[in-house]
Amino acid sequence: MIKALIFDCDGVLVDTERDAHRVGFNRAFTEFGIDAEWSVELYERLLLTAGGKERMTVYFNEFGWPDDQVAKFGGQQELILALHKEKTRVTSEIVTELPVRPGVLRIIDEARAAGVRLGVCTTSNAKFIDAVLDLFGAERKAAFEFVHAGDVVAKKKPDPEIYNLALETLGLPASDCVVVEDSRNGLLAATGAGIPTLITTSTYTKEEDFSEAARVVPELGDDPAIITLADLNALNEAATA
Repeated sequence: MIKALIFDCDGVLVDTERDAHRVGFNRAFTEFGIDAEWSVELYERLLLTAGGKERMTVYFNEFGWPDDQVAKFGGQQELILALHKEKTRVTSEIVTELPVRPGVLRIIDEARAAGVRLGVCTTSNAKFIDAVLDLFGAERKAAFEFVHAGDVVAKKKPDPEIYNLALETLGLPASDCVVVEDSRNGLLAATGAGIPTLITTSTYTKEEDFSEAARVVPELGDDPAIITLADLNALNEAATA
């Protein structure tokens, strides 16, 4: 039986990318007087870069930096940090109105009942993931043993550093764990750390290559189509055999 279940956040716990993060970036640009708006289509391409600060840097490098704001904040990275802080504030408010993805609360309860340890590994800001976990209720939130978020590691997904940190935190081998991810970057990070990975596809990731995944499903699901803790145990056994 698996001893730990590790979740990504965005697209796994809540489908946040299109209707929370993208909107938050656009509102931050408006607040700062920056002439930029990320469409649904553009954001899909920008998501190939993990991390919000990194994503904005890629965008401005391609489309041009707002020189007046760069000067105002004393440099490009200083502007990025200020924008990201505002974007995090906005998205932390937006996420309170979004639904938890189907099956997430059920599988958390199954894991808790079986004594399976829980954690989160995400490139999102710690304040944002805190707001997401609030959606679960106090008891479920308290059951998460760790949340590795944002800049806790030097290299973001697809680098496996954050999942290696999770294994170190848990004190467990990769073979005792399962990861739930929704993107290729996340899949490569988890499997790079040797952890069997279930993919639950999200709005922006349905067409990505998940050939390294132990299994790919549209969601964890509620009755009648569901992924149970027993399924995750079977997935782990097959992947580590």
